[in-house]
Amino acid sequence: MADIESTTDTAAPGAEAKKKRKTVVGEVVSDKMDKTISVRVVRIEKHRTYHKFMQRKTIYKAHDEEGQAGLGDMVRIEEVRPLSKTKRWSLIEIVKKSTKVV
Repeated sequence: MADIESTTDTAAPGAEAKKKRKTVVGEVVSDKMDKTISVRVVRIEKHRTYHKFMQRKTIYKAHDEEGQAGLGDMVRIEEVRPLSKTKRWSLIEIVKKSTKVV
């Protein structure tokens, strides 16, 4: 039991303090920019008064270093530090490739 306590004491300080970044899944609506994609994220909200469900769409600019995401792909992006005036997200993975012929 003493060796377990010693291993926890030698852990790097601040390792547990690392914050988890936001991630969202959306569809690529534009890939015409260099190293940048536009991703449309759809979320469903309930109206406060009428209690109907509404679709809200937001378009985020995300950094795509290799240019691997194409039009119509479903991608996962995560929040990062500001990379440009409008770019605050980065591509993590391609969830589903598009089958559309462009």
